[in-house]
Amino acid sequence: MKRSLIALALASLLPLSAQADDKLSYTYVEGNYVNVDGDADGFGVRGSFEFGQSGFYGFGGYNTVEIDNTNIDVDTYDLGIGYAHGLSANTALIAELAYINADVNGFGDIDGYRTSVGLRGSFSDKFEGLLKANYIDGSDFSGDFSATVGGQYKFSQTWGVVGEVEFADGGETYLLGLRASF
Repeated sequence: MKRSLIALALASLLPLSAQADDKLSYTYVEGNYVNVDGDADGFGVRGSFEFGQSGFYGFGGYNTVEIDNTNIDVDTYDLGIGYAHGLSANTALIAELAYINADVNGFGDIDGYRTSVGLRGSFSDKFEGLLKANYIDGSDFSGDFSATVGGQYKFSQTWGVVGEVEFADGGETYLLGLRASF
């Protein structure tokens, strides 16, 4: 069922992207509010830098959330590299590989990696969408698949509001933020 929904959403991005007239930016910084399954919330920052016209970009992020009704904080960060292959003027197939780390206050930390593949497209000069399939694995936990659905509404060429939801077997992670693209 999840795979069917992901395939349908990926297919729906393709025809709409032909209407767009704005280039996708892979150089940005953003600040975010993060909520994990309604049981933990906090804040984060993330950014990306495009390496010229090569299609490659580096990215990273940091989040800190506190589990409700406890004094337990979870700090996570990721650092990775991605590649965007243009399918049309405003749609790209993206692939990413990232190192991830989570430090659970009082319980130690875990390391792993995330691989992702998906589509990112501009529906108009004000709105773009994102759909990714992710695989996360590490030595301290068993691998798991998830899906990320996101969007950005642009107030101007620089400023926009972003929203994402990551769906996994363990629950959902919601993100709402303000992005500055360059």
